[in-house]
Amino acid sequence: MKKIKKVLLQGPISPQFISNSIEKHQSKTNIGAHDIFLGQVRNDIISGKEVTGINYTAFQKIREAAFEKFDLICMHIYHSTGFVRSGEISLFVFVSSAHREEAFQSCSFIVNEIKEKVPIFGKEILLDGTHTWKEN
Repeated sequence: MKKIKKVLLQGPISPQFISNSIEKHQSKTNIGAHDIFLGQVRNDIISGKEVTGINYTAFQKIREAAFEKFDLICMHIYHSTGFVRSGEISLFVFVSSAHREEAFQSCSFIVNEIKEKVPIFGKEILLDGTHTWKEN
């Protein structure tokens, strides 16, 4: 069984964090494919008001199921907690395998499992300072 990794990061996931994660995998020569999913906060319009960000509160646990189902070499899942502005990244899924099909299928599986099964709650902060609650 793979070790449990930290999956929650305070605030947005920076482009530098993503870039550093990718760069660290250059030395792993048994990897032939990577797939990445980046979830970004949209500035939706709710009741005529623009969303300026989301304040996230909850998350965890899909790694082991994906490792059992797919032939993966590496998997990283990071989700934001706290406030993330519209346009910033709040979800980063990065999988690596020997072949591209495993990478594509596993990344899609992980993102769908997160959206369907993980209780992610967010307070959408509107431009006028009011808020609405969002669940997945």
